[in-house]
Amino acid sequence: QVQLVESGGGLVQAGDSLRLSCAASGRAFSRLAMGWFRQAPGKEREFVATIGRSSSSTYYADAVKGRFTISRDNDKKMSFLQMTNLKPEDTAVYYCAAKSVILSYTPLRLDEYSDWGQGTQVTVSS
Repeated sequence: QVQLVESGGGLVQAGDSLRLSCAASGRAFSRLAMGWFRQAPGKEREFVATIGRSSSSTYYADAVKGRFTISRDNDKKMSFLQMTNLKPEDTAVYYCAAKSVILSYTPLRLDEYSDWGQGTQVTVSS
């Protein structure tokens, strides 16, 4: 099992940027694919981005492609989500997730992830 703690959320204006961080402990971080998901009020949790074990593969939801960048630092056991040109519709609780994977597999579905953080709130005002 891996423990995940997100940070970096906050209240920003449309067009601003934020960088979310996810600190991991427990299972060998280098064996984990890392994902970011979000859940807006009254909506289901949805996929945002994922990154493979060695950063060689990344995938993004269409809604954030070109604005968000996922990255990781295996030495520091951290994953990051750089968010630029934020929009009011990006307002949500953002969750970090992890899954132990083989090679470069990058899970996209919520139900594939075994470990979750507690979430960090991002609010974008218009």
